[in-house]
Amino acid sequence: MEQHKDDIDVAICGAGPVGLALAALLARRGVEGKRIALIDARALGQAISDPRSIALAWGSRQLLEEIGAWSFAATPIHTIHVSRRGYFGRSLLDRDEHKLDALGYVARYGDVVDALSRAVERAGIEVIRPARVATLDESGEHVTLALDDGRTLTAQVVVGAEGGVFGAQEDKALIGTRLRDYGQSAVIARVTASNPIPHRAFERFTDEGPLALLPQDGADGHGYALVWCVRPGRAELLQAMDEERFLAELGETFGTRLGRFTKVSARFAYPLGLNAEPRATTRTVAIGNAAQTLHPVAGQGLNLGLRDAAVLARLLARCAGPEGIGRFIDERAQDRQVTIALTDAMARAFVGSGPLQSVLGLGLATLDAVKPARTLLAELMMYGRRGGSALLPHRQG
Repeated sequence: MEQHKDDIDVAICGAGPVGLALAALLARRGVEGKRIALIDARALGQAISDPRSIALAWGSRQLLEEIGAWSFAATPIHTIHVSRRGYFGRSLLDRDEHKLDALGYVARYGDVVDALSRAVERAGIEVIRPARVATLDESGEHVTLALDDGRTLTAQVVVGAEGGVFGAQEDKALIGTRLRDYGQSAVIARVTASNPIPHRAFERFTDEGPLALLPQDGADGHGYALVWCVRPGRAELLQAMDEERFLAELGETFGTRLGRFTKVSARFAYPLGLNAEPRATTRTVAIGNAAQTLHPVAGQGLNLGLRDAAVLARLLARCAGPEGIGRFIDERAQDRQVTIALTDAMARAFVGSGPLQSVLGLGLATLDAVKPARTLLAELMMYGRRGGSALLPHRQG
């Protein structure tokens, strides 16, 4: 293929929800669409057909509305029930305490990508698919990207926004990195139950890890996106079970709050770990999963990445260079640190059995009784650490 060279302001490597949101927000903040390029290894059709379910916080809805990308089916979460299997204590987070339509939403990954892709197209932003960055050469004035399709780009700033799961990424084993293998795998599927509670999400901690059921309506009515964190060996067994046995195992672990589980879709599993580093150079910076891969407990990974995108777009629109990157690292430090610490602690503290779990169960009961603590937790999940997120100016609540 004949090589050619484009000079742009911002090259974004990764056209998942975080990379797409960053591109659309840059255009919204005044950067010309032709000065932005998105590069992704997958064809658009592959991304749109991705059936995975994702949790979007209330603050993420505000962001997507701003760029005209809140145009897909999403099931609202009105309440979140948090409990510890086999121990006393639970906590209930409710939208009414915050005077909001919902605490968050559950949507299909492919639908979110589709809506964001249309917003990017309207802004006149080029998306180069399928292509990978073969080499990246940073100089004092710009960054040169050589793509595997023969194309060469020159950009003022390069943003890494690639997704991926723990175990399939390069370890960010550098100074300041947090790297941890939780010894768990997440089994994901869609399930239905005989007595669903519409718009209620469940986070149920077990000896092996958290089990989340997120309400997600479909053609079969009120169903749930399941994220079941277990030891890798058990994940393999759960995937191999026939439907009847799997549903029985799920019912035994979760309990009878939803009656009995009646149906499960195809099951998939992926390893869980923490791989976090605020990676940046003078003209390159990482956001979303490229900067921090988290445990799925509390569903914070994508939402943290979208907050990254919101802040970086605001700063690069003012200065697409080293100054913007430096300010981004400073502004995002607090929100990133708090969210990483929260999910890491939740992923590890509730695992196992013994006296500590009784204390933690009592902690859930205390959380339910103390409104300020409950409000703080809900706001962290909806908006991140307010002092370091600056997501949008028109928050409610």
